[in-house]
Amino acid sequence: MENIKLENYNEDRFETAIALGNFDGVHIGHKKLILNMVENAKNLSLKPSILLFDNHTKMVTSGEAPMCITSNIQKERLVKNLGVEIIYRINFDENLMRLQPEEFVKNILVDKLNTKLVVVGFDYRFGHKASADVEVLKELGIKYGFKVIVLEPIYIDDVIVSSTKIRELILEGNLELANIMLDRNYQLTGKVISGNKIGRTLGFPTANLELMDNYTIPKYGVYRTKTIIDDRTYLSATSVGYNPTFNNDNVKIECHIIDFEDKIYDQIIHVDFIEYLREEIKFDKLDDLINQIDNDIKTVISRH
Repeated sequence: MENIKLENYNEDRFETAIALGNFDGVHIGHKKLILNMVENAKNLSLKPSILLFDNHTKMVTSGEAPMCITSNIQKERLVKNLGVEIIYRINFDENLMRLQPEEFVKNILVDKLNTKLVVVGFDYRFGHKASADVEVLKELGIKYGFKVIVLEPIYIDDVIVSSTKIRELILEGNLELANIMLDRNYQLTGKVISGNKIGRTLGFPTANLELMDNYTIPKYGVYRTKTIIDDRTYLSATSVGYNPTFNNDNVKIECHIIDFEDKIYDQIIHVDFIEYLREEIKFDKLDDLINQIDNDIKTVISRH
């Protein structure tokens, strides 16, 4: 898969099919959209492609971007697996933000991307202050000679699947429904750093995670998780929060990897969140904490 920066590039090798959107999470709605683009690209002999912004548009428009569901690296891997052959990347800046809808279509989609097919979701908006919708895009497609396909939303339990809803579910600790909408487990990626080693002294060593991106942090508590290290998957129990028994000042993500004793400091690991088990508890006695951790681990094993 090619990864091309658009700032000083015009696509003159191929005619392209382009999926447009932020695609945070690459959830089941995004997957349907991208797969539709890939299938139609093949039928029309176009290059299946996607346009991604290197930064979130809201960072420029409002000064604050939402917490992410997938990192750029995760996003690239997911879209590649769906058949995307080229990722075109562009930095969303004030110049791009000020483009009127027709300027965006002509300058970016037509002149830079050589687009003959555009696939978008029902709520796609573009142009200065998001002033244009899919109906405007269809009109401009007729004018500039490219086809536009608009996909309808996907519902689960009468709720529209969206990155905003998934982010809300993660914050609530409802990983079961979030994972259904994602069509995979919600995953945090980070580097293992040295902690206060309290877990080890209690008999339950933990890998302390320093996150690699501005991820959406799940509701504080203990989770049934799986941890991937060097492409091998292990059962794990992961605590998210302040560890109130020891009065920590900072939020920590501590992962006890079951039946694993290797030293993995400074390694990059991936933690899949599967199920919320319980809230954080402040224990007055260490024995009570040890018994609770032991019960958490037994729960993880029994539900595997």
